[in-house]
Amino acid sequence: QVQLVESGGGLVQTGDSLRLSCQASGGTFGTYPMAWFRQALGNERELVAAMTWSGTVTYYGDSVKGRFTISRDGAKNTVYLQMNSLNTEDTAIYYCAARGRSYHFTQVYSSPQDYDCWGQGTKVTVSA
Repeated sequence: QVQLVESGGGLVQTGDSLRLSCQASGGTFGTYPMAWFRQALGNERELVAAMTWSGTVTYYGDSVKGRFTISRDGAKNTVYLQMNSLNTEDTAIYYCAARGRSYHFTQVYSSPQDYDCWGQGTKVTVSA
């Protein structure tokens, strides 16, 4: 079972950038579809970005398209979320997720129920 640890969150101002990292251990990281979700206070967990196991296919939530980029570094067992042009609506706890069970090679998974390994989350606060 893979373990995931997020980092990189913090307090920033509108228009700033942040890069979140998700360090994986304990599993065959390079073979897992990965994703970033976020959950704002009082809201359901929503997809931010997802990628296939190879990283060649990505998918983004409508609210972050063109601003956020998901990527992975297999050598470092790390997935990143580069966030640019942040606004107050991006304030949330951000979670890294991995799908450790069977999957289709070209499938990008977009629902929280599609993932079975989760990190503890990292908080991002964007002030006006």
